[in-house]
Amino acid sequence: QVQLVESGGGLVQTGASLRLSCAASGRTFNHYAMGWFRQAPGKVRDFVAGVSRNSDTTLYKDSVKGRFTISRDNVGSTVYLQMNDLRPEDTAVYYCAADLTLGYPSKVETDADDYTSWGQGTQVTVSS
Repeated sequence: QVQLVESGGGLVQTGASLRLSCAASGRTFNHYAMGWFRQAPGKVRDFVAGVSRNSDTTLYKDSVKGRFTISRDNVGSTVYLQMNDLRPEDTAVYYCAADLTLGYPSKVETDADDYTSWGQGTQVTVSS
């Protein structure tokens, strides 16, 4: 499995921006579709955004469309989540995850059960 380490979380005010990074190691990064999920206290882990192996497919949770952008750097084995116009309801622990999608370069899944590797999470807190 690939090992994942997130960074970039923090405490910001409403309307601010943050960029999360997720560095991968241990396996061929471009064999994996990548996703960002988040989990707020007392809630289930929720899909936020995903990008296919070749970056030609990106998917977003409806509430973050137009504000968040997922991207990946296959040379540097890193996936990013640019978050703009942050709102208090974006407060959560954000996790990156990897889904091995050999043979399906454009595939992106939104179900957490399809992802086999997870990072430890990074806290994002947005104050009002």
